[in-house]
Amino acid sequence: MSFYRNAVWFMKGMQEYTKSGYEAAAKHFAPADLDVNLSGRSFMVTGANSGIGKATAQEIAKRGGTVHMICRNKGRAETAKDEIVAQSKNENVHVHIVDMSSARQVWEFAQNFSQNNKLHVLINNAGCMVNQRELTEEGLEKNFATNTLGTYILTTALIPAMKKVEDPRVITVSSGGMLTQKLNVDDLQSEKGTFDGTMTYAQNKRQQVILTERWASQHKEIHFSSMHPGWADTPAVQSSMPSFHAKMQSKLRTEAMGADTVVWLAVSAAAIKQPSGLFFQGEKPLNSANQWWLLHEC
Repeated sequence: MSFYRNAVWFMKGMQEYTKSGYEAAAKHFAPADLDVNLSGRSFMVTGANSGIGKATAQEIAKRGGTVHMICRNKGRAETAKDEIVAQSKNENVHVHIVDMSSARQVWEFAQNFSQNNKLHVLINNAGCMVNQRELTEEGLEKNFATNTLGTYILTTALIPAMKKVEDPRVITVSSGGMLTQKLNVDDLQSEKGTFDGTMTYAQNKRQQVILTERWASQHKEIHFSSMHPGWADTPAVQSSMPSFHAKMQSKLRTEAMGADTVVWLAVSAAAIKQPSGLFFQGEKPLNSANQWWLLHEC
């Protein structure tokens, strides 16, 4: 990543990704877009026990949707479920224990789920930023296994079932950090050079955006989108980027602010009026002439 690109991204972040950026963008939101009854619709949220995933699950449950929480830790998942049910008064919240870094677990879960459940909306939110190179039991670099491969396997396995329902959608929570990365398919396992967890994470998020574009072109029956939640104050940011969190804490968005665009893409009629496959920041796709170069140039 060049110094110039990094500087441009950080300045953009300070202006648009912080709490003040959210408040400025929120003036143009249409609250009526989220005034929906989701009874009868089924939503799957990965990484739903905390942070943006939990806030998203909460908003869906409040509107009557059936929520399937995909989590790795059973204790934290059950606690989060109880809180969501208590606040939403919606009992249709279900926990599934799946390690998204395990290709085998993800595939087997998706196959079993498809046989027994309907799914209208998949929200790929789970992610990790491991700052030291670490391999899973399957021999895969952990960031790639969780962020890219887990997302790919889960989505691919659920697509056939989603084509059988009305208005199916897939939303993938990416990151503005991917704007600093040119897609690199020659080092998916981060084996070359010095390992940098932040750059590996950003590369994974770039991969998610490209996957979203490819899925959209291949599966016209489903509406795909990826998005950037802004810089939000979540447990993941606190643990993975402690220095950034300490410096930026007062400027970071709340978890609910970070989930706002996810919920809009998942539930509103306005969202599917946009073309499938786009990357969103707020309710607008990031494709203006002065920004698109970040996505597609070196």
